[in-house]
Amino acid sequence: MGQNIDAYGRDMIPKRKFSDLLRTVGSIPNLKRLRFVTSHPRYMSLGVVDAVADTPSACRNFHVPFQSGSDNILSEMGRGHTREKYLSIIDRIRARLPDASITADVIVGFPGETESDFLDTLSLMEEVKFDSVNTAAYSPRPNTPAADWTNQVDEDVKDQRLYRINELNLVHAKERRGRMMDRVEEVLVEERNVRVPTQVMGRTTHGYIVYCEGDIDELRGKMVNVKIDTCHTYHLSGEIVDDDDDDDDDDDDDGSVT
Repeated sequence: MGQNIDAYGRDMIPKRKFSDLLRTVGSIPNLKRLRFVTSHPRYMSLGVVDAVADTPSACRNFHVPFQSGSDNILSEMGRGHTREKYLSIIDRIRARLPDASITADVIVGFPGETESDFLDTLSLMEEVKFDSVNTAAYSPRPNTPAADWTNQVDEDVKDQRLYRINELNLVHAKERRGRMMDRVEEVLVEERNVRVPTQVMGRTTHGYIVYCEGDIDELRGKMVNVKIDTCHTYHLSGEIVDDDDDDDDDDDDDGSVT
């Protein structure tokens, strides 16, 4: 974990690459899952995407905050990347791992953000269709340059933009999870479903939360195959199937990604 985990190795002598670290850790015998966050677009290399694609244990999930779809606002934020650079990362992910999930962070109402800048953010979300986005309205932080700028965005404008971006986020989140319907997915069981004690909660390699009937004392920490039968905005539900059932489904699968 780290806010700019892809910068790993840049201060070493000799320099090393985060993609090499992923491959090294991923080669550990019997390692089932390898997951990392957060990839800062300024530091993330396309080789990281290739490393995930080439490492079976690496989760098919990328968290790459974009914060704004406007180059003007990105520059004012000092993000060190452009919209074009960000989308080049997304293009590589979609090319190498079409079924991977992509999540992000975004801020609306940064000082000086115009309606045009905000529409650039919405258009980037439409282009990518994120699996989920952590959204927030800008608030001044002590000892940061932007806190003292005179071009602060009105609170009501920030609230309205946050509402609009959250609505779009909900649409995309449910649409992305909808492709899981009727698929059998490997789920790592983590905890009991606190709302339904007879159910367990786990995650797919995409990071999707899945609920299914099961004994947490028996299943915690284990991989189970779950056939997805219900899709909600931010979670899925299904039924555990045995390996034979999974094999039957695979026989009908042409390997395509929908």
